[in-house]
Amino acid sequence: MVRPKEKVGLSRLLFLLGYATNPGFRPEDVAGIEDTDLFGALGESLVRQGLRALERGALSGYVHVEETLRTVRGRIRIGDQMSRRPGMLLPLEVSYDDFTVDIAENQILRAAIRLMMQVPRLPVGVRWKLAHLDSKLDGVSELRYGVPLPPWRESRLNEHYVPALRLAEIILRNMSAEAGLGRHSVASFVVNMAKVFEDFVTSALREALQGYPGETTGQYESFLDESEAGQSGNRIRMAVDIVHSVRGVPSMVFDAKYKAATAADGYPNADYYQMLAYCTALSVPTAWLIYAGPGTARTRRVRNSSVSIVEFPLDISQEPIALLARMKVLAEAAYREWFVSGQMRSRS
Repeated sequence: MVRPKEKVGLSRLLFLLGYATNPGFRPEDVAGIEDTDLFGALGESLVRQGLRALERGALSGYVHVEETLRTVRGRIRIGDQMSRRPGMLLPLEVSYDDFTVDIAENQILRAAIRLMMQVPRLPVGVRWKLAHLDSKLDGVSELRYGVPLPPWRESRLNEHYVPALRLAEIILRNMSAEAGLGRHSVASFVVNMAKVFEDFVTSALREALQGYPGETTGQYESFLDESEAGQSGNRIRMAVDIVHSVRGVPSMVFDAKYKAATAADGYPNADYYQMLAYCTALSVPTAWLIYAGPGTARTRRVRNSSVSIVEFPLDISQEPIALLARMKVLAEAAYREWFVSGQMRSRS
């Protein structure tokens, strides 16, 4: 079992993981989730969300089916019938829409429930509740381990499923439960916190900047060097974590770093070199380095240039509501800085 660092507990981890997807979890969805037993807490969380999702019974929906039958159902697939059974009247290649519980939402939820039930030494009460949820999904086919999860789309019909589905996807993508050495079973839940932090910052910042002019892009692609006549390739590519563009022009640059400052040296020098390169290539006056940890913002002006780099700590141990409020503070500060610098340039 791999536990997250001290800077983030289980409830915050689930919030960061879920919010980075779409966003998924809202602050109220992870309230009160904390436990010293990682898998016991995950199991209890899945039970809680699963019960909410299934309190009105399993969701049903239409699924497109193509199969071979001896009777007509739906429409006959003439092309397949002629190519596979030329001259034969039966069986028939047909297609139809079936109203069933065997839909993507239920398949994902059942797969997560069954994977969680394989975890060794799971509390008996949690295991019993998971088995009860599994029985409510009778008729739902099993997903093979390791295959891509089936796509689904949030809608008015499945909105009560969404928190459970977000958690189920997190479990299926990050957890494994399998046979270990001898007769012992092992379970693991491993996430790349640097990627989780970057994805969360991207989603939360995009949402916080929605009220301002422009468009926010994650992994913004650009080049560090100028294009040269007769040279079509070998340019230096950049993928900036987050860029907010106004009227199609890059205006604000952000980079998320899941690292803490050291008492003596602060943050790595390479981070500042990287941001200076971004600002120079994109002609942006200010870059924002978003670090995972407590502290106050600090602005560093680069010598002999017009570039400023702002260290903006983001304490991810905060309550979700406070964390999202902090992201709004960042969005407001970045937009204000860009607007003021633009006014100053226009006057000079």
